Amino acid sequence: MADKRALMGVIGESDAIKAFRTVGMQVISAATQQEAERAVHHMLTNGVTVIFITEDVARQIPDTLARYNGSPEVTIIPIPGSRGSTGFGMQRVQANVEKAVGANILLNNTEE
Repeated sequence: MADKRALMGVIGESDAIKAFRTVGMQVISAATQQEAERAVHHMLTNGVTVIFITEDVARQIPDTLARYNGSPEVTIIPIPGSRGSTGFGMQRVQANVEKAVGANILLNNTEE
């Protein structure tokens, strides 16, 4: 029987992603647009199906994120980096919810 586990990886600033290696995730440090695009490509060609990417790095590759948005083969999820959340990840969640439901049903104020 084929192994159906999802391979997960993390891309971002090295100080923000080190801990993910301890839980068995593939980790690639990236600070520039080119490094981030290469890291995404590397993970995709190695069967990673869930990619977490720090918000600061994700902002640098909007075309890459758009290319895989809604793809059944990979999910790319922005997460806060070492400097905390910029709100980029939540903006993407809100946009996807609005696209799916037809209205923004999430609260506009995401701070608690």
